[in-house]
Amino acid sequence: MKYLVMVQGTQADYEAMRGKASAQSPAWSEEELQAMYAYMSAINDDLSESGELVDAQGLAEPARTRLVTLGEDGKAVITDGPYSETKELLAGYWVLECASLERVTEIADRVTRCPQPAGAPNYPVVIRPIMDGAGDI
Repeated sequence: MKYLVMVQGTQADYEAMRGKASAQSPAWSEEELQAMYAYMSAINDDLSESGELVDAQGLAEPARTRLVTLGEDGKAVITDGPYSETKELLAGYWVLECASLERVTEIADRVTRCPQPAGAPNYPVVIRPIMDGAGDI
């Protein structure tokens, strides 16, 4: 079965990775950033070797986000991000083909252990099965 495995983050987290601390997240050092990239790269390499990796991507910071909704007049309403009413947004994802929910949960557990600076926020890793067809609802 295919699963979407999602990690979350905030604009403050992206800024912290560029060395700008905030009340929500301490500044990352270059060494901490490289350790995070190496850790995630190792996960991707292992998943690729096992044949479970379908796709994996990190996403651009929320400040580069655009929200498109339908206005009451039937026309698109376009808003640039980040949004004050939204805290965490999707920061990256994997699409995995795993034999079981238990296996994808093991992978998500590994993702939660990614190195980061002391005091950085911990976000849950979200697992969503990907539906194969209309009968999956």
